[in-house]
Amino acid sequence: MTKRRDLIRELKLAGFSEVGGAKHGKLRKGSITVIVPRHSEIKNQMAEAIRKQAGLG
Repeated sequence: MTKRRDLIRELKLAGFSEVGGAKHGKLRKGSITVIVPRHSEIKNQMAEAIRKQAGLG
């Protein structure tokens, strides 16, 4: 399991910024938008999919 705050920190270090979202967090960098669930821990498969979507993995 990956902690949500660690994944958000990783995305912010890569240049993403939070743009809102109610049940999910939205982070954007240019034309790339990724959605991060609002759970304290995220399954590793999901975290890897989010990293891939963001171009980090």
